[in-house]
Amino acid sequence: MAILEIKNLKAHFHTRRGIIKAVNGISYSLNPGETLGIVGESGSGKSVSQLSYLRLLPSPPLKIPDGEVLYRGENILGMSDERLRSIRGDKISMIFQEPMTSLNPYLTIGSQLTEPLMIHKGFSKPQALKEACKALERVGIPGASKAMKVYPHEFSGGMRQRVMIAMALTTKPEILIADEPTTALDVTVQAQILELLKEIQKENQMAIILITHDLGVIAGLADKVVVMYAGRVFEKGPVETLFEKSEHPYTRALLRSTPRLDRLEEKIPVIGGSIPDLSQTHLGCPFYERCEFRKEICKAEFPKVRKIDPTHESFCHVEIFK
Repeated sequence: MAILEIKNLKAHFHTRRGIIKAVNGISYSLNPGETLGIVGESGSGKSVSQLSYLRLLPSPPLKIPDGEVLYRGENILGMSDERLRSIRGDKISMIFQEPMTSLNPYLTIGSQLTEPLMIHKGFSKPQALKEACKALERVGIPGASKAMKVYPHEFSGGMRQRVMIAMALTTKPEILIADEPTTALDVTVQAQILELLKEIQKENQMAIILITHDLGVIAGLADKVVVMYAGRVFEKGPVETLFEKSEHPYTRALLRSTPRLDRLEEKIPVIGGSIPDLSQTHLGCPFYERCEFRKEICKAEFPKVRKIDPTHESFCHVEIFK
């Protein structure tokens, strides 16, 4: 049974210039012990899709007009604030993309690490401090006991990122949402953190939602992938399938624009154009203007799901592999 199911989720921002449909009817599921990678350009709705149902965005302007988000069969969207708070940070944790804005500048690292342990796990202050020190050591922060007394601004961006990872993992969540978890880290530390996530995942059968632009990280960590564009899911399937036999022109364009050691090119191909204005109504495929395979039907209506096989789906009128 899936631990998390997202069904036709929509997240819209009501602004002075209109309704921005940041997430426009996405569906996918996550099983225990599984890693789901979500990829796409900036502005595709990757982060908003997670932040919206966890109520981590101001409402208004955010409204969720439709959809279900089922955690172990219970709809998160219908939960009381109290019930959601008991799950958020305990059963479902999140590594945020911007550690400087996510950490409280007025509180020490120790205060921020121990709080979720005392609230969700009922630890005493000494127990929480001991567990927090272990978490800091595990993510590679030297002198953990001294680091507990430090304020966020005293750390570098990479060290703050490690603190965010430690904070998300202290409660041993069932689901970890990792939003660009290794962006501020150098390559060596990035590999260590990804290996750590794999270890903890095996220990606790933790499910991971990995949001990233780095397709190399997806290839090494994810079991299945969801490709998002303009607030919609364009393709989803097992990671090997999407890398070897991607069916959607957008997925193929993303893969082509990724630097590769086995391919000598003077210039890396880029995807021309930009994501369309999400406050405007688009009858057809939002990728139409940028697509090399576009047809007239693509301009008229958004494609229905096309099942390539039981685990691989594409939302495209064009069949690349026939």
